[in-house]
Amino acid sequence: MANPLDDPLYYLHNFRQVLLWLGQRYADLLDPDEQHFIQHFDSLPQASQALLVRMVMRKGMHFRASKLNYVEVGCTHAATAPLVQLGWVDEHSPLTFETLFALLQKGEVLAVFKPWIEQPKANKADWLEALAAQFTELRSFTQWCPQTTDTLYSLTVMDLCDRLRLMFFGNLHQDWSEFVLADLGIYTYEKVEFCAESRGLRSRDDVHGYLFLHGCQQAFEAGLALDEVLAHIATLHTDNPWLEKRRAKLLFQIGQYCERSAELDLAEQIYRQCAYPGARSRLIRVLERREDYAQAMALACTAQQAPESAAEQQHLLRVLPRLRRKLGEPALPKTKPRPVTRLDLALAPPDELMSVEYCVQAHLSEPDAPVHYVENGLINSLFGLLCWEAIFAPLPGSFFHPFQRGPADLHSEDFHQRRAALFAACFEQLRDERYKATIRQRYADKWGIQSPFVFWNLLSDELLEQALACLPAEHLRYWFERLLLDIRANRAGMPDLIQFWPAEKTYRMIEVKGPGDRLQDNQLRWLEFCGEYQMPVTVCYVRWAEPA
Repeated sequence: MANPLDDPLYYLHNFRQVLLWLGQRYADLLDPDEQHFIQHFDSLPQASQALLVRMVMRKGMHFRASKLNYVEVGCTHAATAPLVQLGWVDEHSPLTFETLFALLQKGEVLAVFKPWIEQPKANKADWLEALAAQFTELRSFTQWCPQTTDTLYSLTVMDLCDRLRLMFFGNLHQDWSEFVLADLGIYTYEKVEFCAESRGLRSRDDVHGYLFLHGCQQAFEAGLALDEVLAHIATLHTDNPWLEKRRAKLLFQIGQYCERSAELDLAEQIYRQCAYPGARSRLIRVLERREDYAQAMALACTAQQAPESAAEQQHLLRVLPRLRRKLGEPALPKTKPRPVTRLDLALAPPDELMSVEYCVQAHLSEPDAPVHYVENGLINSLFGLLCWEAIFAPLPGSFFHPFQRGPADLHSEDFHQRRAALFAACFEQLRDERYKATIRQRYADKWGIQSPFVFWNLLSDELLEQALACLPAEHLRYWFERLLLDIRANRAGMPDLIQFWPAEKTYRMIEVKGPGDRLQDNQLRWLEFCGEYQMPVTVCYVRWAEPA
């Protein structure tokens, strides 16, 4: 089979594919400039198309002609002329000194600005601050460097192409390299049927809303005054639940930053208006830090009536006794945690590159009782293989481009509800031996295809067969049901190791803690869960033995 990358214009074919896809699925969302771009792109000479796409797929928006050397494009100046005529490339774009400085090599900066450079032998970066203070005006490249024979081409359609990329992917964190990675076979994606309603962005307002929040995120990360950022965020009006979740997540991140910066008044204000999971727990923490124990207690008691997650419930079990003490209220009887089997090991110090988990694995593993380092990978993978059809069901709003690792609504509150019948059919197989055949078949048929649950680099024939032989179907069902209760929280925190006894068809999970390490909250929740359903789990505490 021919390698698509053997074609020197592979990237142009990919870009054309995006434009065709957008023309077919997003025609009603395109503004006049975007429509004009798509219509006129096809009429360009192939060399001009190729050069434009090369620039779009590179970093930045300013490119020196001397750096644009592509065999398949030929003469850069000839290929650029039609782009300049359309206004998509500018030869005279005004540049700040900082922008120019990044485009020039050290010798070029020295040649142009030598009279203003006090230490010619210093590093290039050492000159920037002093020179920038002296040259504050905007000039074109040739005005800054009148002796140059080079030409600077500046893209004027980068923002437009970013909007097209946003509409295609439904996000801005994926870029054009997705095509290359897929062409190389590095990433393989499940082929899903796209229905007419399968679009990441449903209206032009959604496009504007996403870009608006992206700009707010960039402003926050750039250090803009928080009151300005928050005021800006508050001006967004949208009826799109997905965008509201993005807004809530951004507010949550700003609230956490305020906590770390001890701006507790502002953190409290943010958390009170934030619907992101965990915001209520953070607000309780902030109220406690501000010594407003009465309000913290009132909010904690309200949360206790209907915890939003196991994580919040765990937090409340810690904070409520503390608040009662601070308010002078009598202590409530403590609920003892379920006892967990403990294993203490004194092991020889390992080589520097060997983790404590691998040390325990090597120590405990026996030919008839192998130990595997699986952490979260095994249970998630078995779930992903058994429930593949439910996870990749082509429901509206779940899949809208060919490069999705999983459904877009994976972490939505109604993810399970929308697929309840499909998951029920998968779980029904756990009542007999059908689930084993399904998992084996999916393992063979779907090998290497991207999934939000399956860890292909972990799985092997041996591990899969031992797991299917030793893990009771009832335990699998308990794990899988817990995953669906809160995918974001419950897919992590599982014990590090698993040991199988294939002859007896039994197993135990082992959480490993090295010297000075302690159990994290999500690990404690999993241990409690395993204890509730009488699943064999051990916490192994390791200390390094003194040399003899």
